[in-house]
This record gives sequence, C-alpha cells and structure tokens, in this order.
Amino acid sequence: MPDKAHTKAAEKHESTAKAHRSAAEHHSKGDHAKATQHSEQAHMHSKDAHEHSETAHKESGKHAKK
Repeated sequence: MPDKAHTKAAEKHESTAKAHRSAAEHHSKGDHAKATQHSEQAHMHSKDAHEHSETAHKESGKHAKK
C-alpha cells in the first residue's frame, strides 16, 4: 500500500521538522544542551524519514507498473 508508506514518510518528516524547531527555539534561548539534544533527535527522525520515503517510492513504482 503506497498510501500508508507515503503517510508514514510524511509523519517522520513532520517529526524531523518539529525537532528542528525545538532545537532552534532552545538555541535562541541560550540552552545549547537542549538544542543539541533536539538536533540529534531531528537527525534520527531524518534518517527514518529517508528510509520511509525510499520505501514509499519503491512501492509507488510497483503499483504504477501494474
């Protein structure tokens, strides 16, 4: 089901964006330890988002060929 794969990828991208926003907010407040923590979370979410995007792309290609 490519729809589910695309939805999961989108959710991971949203998690990445949220973590980046949190990192920026903490950085602007001078809380660099928290900013780093959120930046690391963003990086992990980004990796997951990439993997889900790859899966969605592959699944979409399978369904397009039918």
